[in-house]
Amino acid sequence: MEALRPIHDETLEHLDLAASPLATCEQVHGAEVAVLSTPPRSRRLCFPGADAVITNLPGTVLGIYVADCCAVYLVDPVARVIGLAHSGAKGTTLGIVPRTIQALCSEFGAVTSRLIAVLSPCIRPPWYEVDFAAEIRSQCTSAGVRQVFDCGACTASNPDRFYSYRRELGKTGRMLALLSFDCGIH
Repeated sequence: MEALRPIHDETLEHLDLAASPLATCEQVHGAEVAVLSTPPRSRRLCFPGADAVITNLPGTVLGIYVADCCAVYLVDPVARVIGLAHSGAKGTTLGIVPRTIQALCSEFGAVTSRLIAVLSPCIRPPWYEVDFAAEIRSQCTSAGVRQVFDCGACTASNPDRFYSYRRELGKTGRMLALLSFDCGIH
């Protein structure tokens, strides 16, 4: 990820978000959700042991690094709260997305029926034996999310557009998924 930091920084600059705090997660393929409810002391913040981060702070950018896992964007436009989860096969099995939805509701008053969920490109069959994107969609609807959008793109099937950990046998970069009140989904 460090090799791609200049590109990620350039993207933040291009989106006019370079001066905004960026909150990311360590991403351990687990089910811990970090809550950012007070302004961070530094411009870059990484939550150890977490695979999702939620906030109600305008001007804060959330980031998740992915290469085959799914970045799941969650927004309640009325409560003005956002969440971003890193969900691969293991995180999906552990329920990182339902836990993130629950945290948005309990911490910041989000309402599941108002939430909008968007699934990023991720690895899919036949490149991967488990269709965890389908399970994420199911988890969202089971939690009461009515608006679930899946881009349907497979990272492994699109070498000109996406990094793929599996396709590139672990020698690959990471895409940075970003979510902010200021810029929406990228």
